Amino acid sequence: MKDGRLMSFAELALSLGARRFSFAGRDDGFSSVCLDSRKAEPGGLFAALRGGSDDGHRFVEAAFDRGAAGALVEASKLEDKSLDLTGLAKSRGRELVVVENTLAGLQNAARAYLDKFPGLLRIGITGSSGKTTVKEIAAKIVSREKAVVMNEGNLNSETGLPLSVFAVRDRHEAGIFEMGMNRRGEIGELARVLRPHIALVTCVGTAHIGILGSRDAIAEEKKNIFSQFDGNGRALIPAGDDYRDVLARDVRGKVIFYGRDSFTELGAVRDLGLDGAEITWEGEAARCALPGPYNLRNVLGALAIAKQAPVSGRAVREGLSLVRPLFGRGEIFLGPVTVIRDCYNANPESVAEVVAFCDGLLWKGRRVYVLGSMLELGNASEEAHSALGRLLAASGADMVFLFGVETEAAAAVLEDDARVSWFHSNNFGELARALEDYVHPGDLVLLKGSRGCALERLSGVLGRGAA
Repeated sequence: MKDGRLMSFAELALSLGARRFSFAGRDDGFSSVCLDSRKAEPGGLFAALRGGSDDGHRFVEAAFDRGAAGALVEASKLEDKSLDLTGLAKSRGRELVVVENTLAGLQNAARAYLDKFPGLLRIGITGSSGKTTVKEIAAKIVSREKAVVMNEGNLNSETGLPLSVFAVRDRHEAGIFEMGMNRRGEIGELARVLRPHIALVTCVGTAHIGILGSRDAIAEEKKNIFSQFDGNGRALIPAGDDYRDVLARDVRGKVIFYGRDSFTELGAVRDLGLDGAEITWEGEAARCALPGPYNLRNVLGALAIAKQAPVSGRAVREGLSLVRPLFGRGEIFLGPVTVIRDCYNANPESVAEVVAFCDGLLWKGRRVYVLGSMLELGNASEEAHSALGRLLAASGADMVFLFGVETEAAAAVLEDDARVSWFHSNNFGELARALEDYVHPGDLVLLKGSRGCALERLSGVLGRGAA
């Protein structure tokens, strides 16, 4: 890529079968891609997407003002006289690449861009939970011996993955990308972009059951990560998942089940409680800072990727020792009040796992569990939150704080059960004040809830500073 150019506009138009209006005089191509005109850079490409509440075509001029060299736009918008996209591009000396649908165009452009790197090992990760953690662990391990590129944060959506793909450069040897889902068919779309050589499913749970309606449908959606295999792909499937056989059915490639007993290299695993785990690989131990048995499952997924990459045992041990909890995913804050901040997201499975972990800790003080609503459960929400109430009633908590409308079902269960004290509010300020009044030194506090609850905001009242 000469002078940082990702593609020429001629290449882009040809790969998309698109019309091109060139008013730049010469084709210098584009060196970055963005969807937000405020992030447009000189020499970049602005993709004008239509959203639920706004239309990116209204911001083409703003992107040009910031130096964007061209825009990806929809054919139907060329007829909108209020936008006058052709006149705007002509007056600014810019490029227009015209497609029927800009989201599909962005995805196809990313696919074409990846074709420029035939030597890149492409690794995809999906699942109901654990995607980001598996990706981060695998990247830490594989990058000890190979140049790795991956999604930043959790840019794993229909737009996030294509944008992440444009970070690939000639020096990269492996790309590790997580693939998320907010609607039916999305995993298949992302698989067509990435076309992974190695694809891993972390688990099939109830996250997004409100979108797809059942775990059966979730499993069918997740297995679409294998849909682009040509006979040589490797499908990594959790051996202990009750949907393993569904995931493995009709895969056009090699199916590899991974789990605690599937690695001859894996020796003893010693639980260190809040300090994580000590993992023996090829006879030598490494400490991984991620706490809880549920994180061991994520480690096993990363180990499955490491074996297929492949990398050495030394790389595995070094990588594991470098892993640290991500924001809101099993973060441990030690102090007068010890806080487990696991509130990046929540579903029935992940809540049950972290509560079991907290119950099992050797702890002399009180256990305080703060649970926010589990969102995106659809028709299953009320029963799931009632089950949450039953789980908490039987837990080792000395006090339970519930936040959110959905947790009213859990509160109703606790109201009829005297085994645990509890507090419920739909008002965050009220929750914060009640928690601050209750907690004292020596307590263990768990924060767990869906992203929409933003329970990290309680960090300040717990003495952990700003969230």
